[in-house]
Amino acid sequence: MKKIKVLLLGLVVALSYQCKEVKKEAEKAGEEVDTAVEEMKEEVVVESIKFSMEPKSDSDVKGEVTFTEENGEVKMIAMLTGLSEGEHAIHIHEKADCSSADGKSTGGHWNPTNEPHGKWLAAEGYHKGDIGNFTVGADGTAKVEFSTDQWCIGCDDENKNIVGKAVIVHQGIDDFVSQPSGAAGARVSCTGIIQ
Repeated sequence: MKKIKVLLLGLVVALSYQCKEVKKEAEKAGEEVDTAVEEMKEEVVVESIKFSMEPKSDSDVKGEVTFTEENGEVKMIAMLTGLSEGEHAIHIHEKADCSSADGKSTGGHWNPTNEPHGKWLAAEGYHKGDIGNFTVGADGTAKVEFSTDQWCIGCDDENKNIVGKAVIVHQGIDDFVSQPSGAAGARVSCTGIIQ
């Protein structure tokens, strides 16, 4: 009987030791998973804002614009209706104020680095708001897509932060030469980027 008690005690001690080791390994694996999840959260930060475009200058141009920031890059998608067929310009302007009937309350192009107006990423210079031209189909609709690491949504860098600015669609095309705005014509649609 004494041998059975000693065997049982030994078995209990052995099982207890194995349980502690298994528990330690499970806790370690759990910590590794938690660390991996936190690292993934830090790597994939997605911020998104969406606004409606409103007609200006007696136009019927409407739509929506969405900005999504992921991994240090901002993507803009604008879905527009009510435009005339052909090319039109789109820019980011300096003030999120669409209160005037002609859209001029938004001020000039957003240009925090004081560069001359020009084509995006041109060596001669460009405004941070110089998105460029897009084509509208016969049905008056257009989808504009633009991505850059030169913008951010709500960051502390005033040379990159698009919050507090406006998106303007113009009646004409940007010639990328005329200063300071590219001679793109009337402002036919506006939205303020206010987060």
